[in-house]
Amino acid sequence: MKKLIDYKYDLGNIERGYNSRTLYVNLTDLEIKEKEITDEMKDKLLGGRGFGLWYLWNSVTPETKWDDRENEIIISTGPIGGITQYPGAGKSTVVTLSPLTGIPIDSNVGGYFGPYLKFSGFDALEIQGKAEEDVVIFIDGNSGKVEIARSNIEEKDSHILAEKLTEIYAIDEEDKKNISVVSTGSAAEHSLMCMLNFSFYDVRRESTRLKQAGRGGTGTVFRNKRIQAIVVRYKGTKGNLNNPADQKKINKTGIKLHREIAELDDKQNKMREIGTANIIEVMDEYDLLPVHNFKFGRHKDTYKISSDVFKGMVRQNMPDGCWYGCSMSCAKAVDGFVPETGPYKGQKVIVDGPEYENAAGLGSNIGVFCPNGVLEMNFYCDTYGLDIISFATTTAFIMECYENSIIDKEITGGLELKFGNKNATLELLHQMANGEGFGKLAGLGVRRLKEIFVKEYGANTDFLWDIGMEQKGLEYSEYVSKESLAQQGGYGLTNKGPQHDEAWLIFMDMVNNQIPTFEDKAEALHYFPMLRTWFGLNGLCKLPWNDIAPADNHLTDEPAKIPEHVQNYVDLYNAVTGKNIDEDELIRQSERVYNLQRIFNIKMGYGKRIHDRTPYRSMGPVTEEEYLSRQERYDNQLKELLNYDVKGKSTAEKIKVLREYREEQYEKLTDAVYKRRGWTMDGVPSPEKLKELGMDWPELLEVVEKHI
Repeated sequence: MKKLIDYKYDLGNIERGYNSRTLYVNLTDLEIKEKEITDEMKDKLLGGRGFGLWYLWNSVTPETKWDDRENEIIISTGPIGGITQYPGAGKSTVVTLSPLTGIPIDSNVGGYFGPYLKFSGFDALEIQGKAEEDVVIFIDGNSGKVEIARSNIEEKDSHILAEKLTEIYAIDEEDKKNISVVSTGSAAEHSLMCMLNFSFYDVRRESTRLKQAGRGGTGTVFRNKRIQAIVVRYKGTKGNLNNPADQKKINKTGIKLHREIAELDDKQNKMREIGTANIIEVMDEYDLLPVHNFKFGRHKDTYKISSDVFKGMVRQNMPDGCWYGCSMSCAKAVDGFVPETGPYKGQKVIVDGPEYENAAGLGSNIGVFCPNGVLEMNFYCDTYGLDIISFATTTAFIMECYENSIIDKEITGGLELKFGNKNATLELLHQMANGEGFGKLAGLGVRRLKEIFVKEYGANTDFLWDIGMEQKGLEYSEYVSKESLAQQGGYGLTNKGPQHDEAWLIFMDMVNNQIPTFEDKAEALHYFPMLRTWFGLNGLCKLPWNDIAPADNHLTDEPAKIPEHVQNYVDLYNAVTGKNIDEDELIRQSERVYNLQRIFNIKMGYGKRIHDRTPYRSMGPVTEEEYLSRQERYDNQLKELLNYDVKGKSTAEKIKVLREYREEQYEKLTDAVYKRRGWTMDGVPSPEKLKELGMDWPELLEVVEKHI
């Protein structure tokens, strides 16, 4: 590789979780410099998503598009990030303007890069501009050197790039564990839905592994900037590198959770055995597993892709954490998998997962009940850089359009894209990676496909809006929300689009009936998105919060909150930073950043009530086939909730009445949530709310006051 520029910096020390500086790289000008992180940024924005949003806010205008030079990619951890005593503390967050949505996207990711960046001296990495040729950015956290070099590596896919760059930048075999690589794959040059892979070296497997910043097209922006990879090297990871205020409290809090995981995981979610795939059959049992583009919630063949099937395929008895000290060990992998198609046909590869989303999206939602098929698509999506959720939901939409004769073989180039056609799906996937055939079109995502199918092929606009499972331009993650009004809000009333990392309220709402009123639902849609936002501000994974629970959690006043674990996070934050927050202030910390992001959306021309509308399939049955699959349920709801006499009524008539009711319920929920969040009925944060939060910054008020 030919060095284009290098930069030397003083190593310094982290103090109470912060370096208090950012590394800024401008690829257009080949400029590298340090930027100060102010006390106000630390107090109001904390880190992670907060720092990313603020840097992006100050780099773009309302006219900026995702592929403009001004757009940035920011990677940041948070004050707690990098500790090794408490499970799930190795996360970082990627922020950029999304190619799919046109608004800021934040994506939480594991792997070693975030902590290594922090230990190298920086709380955030801010990249702007575009290189003239493919480049690799290298940060050596031990020598205090940053380098931008012209890449001479021809390979484009992540599993090869991560392996090769680890070899290049590691001093020796032992040093490989000190390297982390950020990359995407070949699809990122052709598709809007591509993601970033963050690597870590698995010393037991003697191979690099990948974790994904999956949502919103971060990888597409990355390749548009001509970045082939970012590499960080840091040797010397220890549990006290954050120089916390109270190391003993961190140790004590971590020991408590490690004990819970050791004693209770096998009785609860079996995360150490199969990871998030543990809920596949549970979702099927409760009619929540997406089947055939979210039409149905269960299928007779789900047992073929159940967690028990994948348990026999993933390597067991491995400490599969994606950061040091995480005893939850849910980063499962299938070793020695051999793809049957594509450029890596016949080669042994490692498949990261499957996660629940992978099995539900690449399995039931497109009708492929073949575990090997799921794993092969899982592998190729990862190495090609494709977001599995967006790929799966887009493919499911295409399949329903195909089966409704909106598109045909002539349009798809001969691909018979019917539900269950594994081979056609794999061919579509390879085409997307190469920018060829119908795959190039599919890579645009659901929102743009709807427009094209209407304009070019005469499709019905209303029908495509109803079945196209995207909102704000982001494809839905893999849960059926028809019978949970709160989860409909958990998808529709988000800032970035329908991703369950803000609120997963299905069981509270639908199964346990813990939030029966609009006010109850609104409170849940305030508290849980704020709590989950907080993890992404601090460098934390949400799984240790609620995928393991204390044995006596059911005896608490609010078991859904896992109050003992929330107190753990309060204790960790205070122990690292030396501050003295309580649970209420924890939520307020998130509110500040959450309102900033909402105003950012408004700045970019979105972020109002009209943009919080959702496709009707997320609320109820669109087609007669859907209604009839649950006829008894829907007929009873019409009779009991609306006193509607279903006798003699056609299915179409019943669908119409049910739809009017459910859409009205969603509007009432929206009113209640906006009120609870301190927003106007058009979804705009009020000046009073901003003042209450200490976020009445002039640049925020200027945007808000134009829309009130």
